[in-house]
Amino acid sequence: MRIHMVARKMKLTKPIKDFIGAKIEKMQEYADNIVWTQAIVSVEKKIHNAEVIMHVGHQTIKASASSSDLYSSIDKVMSKIEIQLKKYKGKTKSHRTHKSNNFSDFSAVVGPQIKVSVIKDVSSKPMHIEEAVFEMEKTGYNFFFFMDKTSSQMQVVFKRLDDSYGLLQPLKNKASRPKDRDF
Repeated sequence: MRIHMVARKMKLTKPIKDFIGAKIEKMQEYADNIVWTQAIVSVEKKIHNAEVIMHVGHQTIKASASSSDLYSSIDKVMSKIEIQLKKYKGKTKSHRTHKSNNFSDFSAVVGPQIKVSVIKDVSSKPMHIEEAVFEMEKTGYNFFFFMDKTSSQMQVVFKRLDDSYGLLQPLKNKASRPKDRDF
């Protein structure tokens, strides 16, 4: 972090530089990405002014304070900067929690946790597609899981929105795939 100190209408002594430097270094507790800081101290008609401009990440934080004593005006301005840095840190912390790549908490990314409320045992007796459609309609479901009598494979027949039926079947290779059938 670069620190630039400027004094107007007064001399910037080593104790003042050390005091300002220590206060600015303390601000790194609240934000570790401080790029540079500029501290401006001045005096006009026995009023001591302190102004701090701090660039933190993509944010610029400014504060100023006045007092009859230079050290108290520096304390006041640094307490204002501290408040702004705490607010900035709170904002960045809340943004980071939303952008986390912690895949152990996958349910928070996908949505609510999936709960299985009913487990239905399905007869695995071989049947034709027409029989499976009849069983599906009889039970009132939108799909039915069955073993095809001709291929001896597990398949799923389902009702589409246009009141036609669809079939999900395992694909071994493209040559063994049957052509479209009418139900």
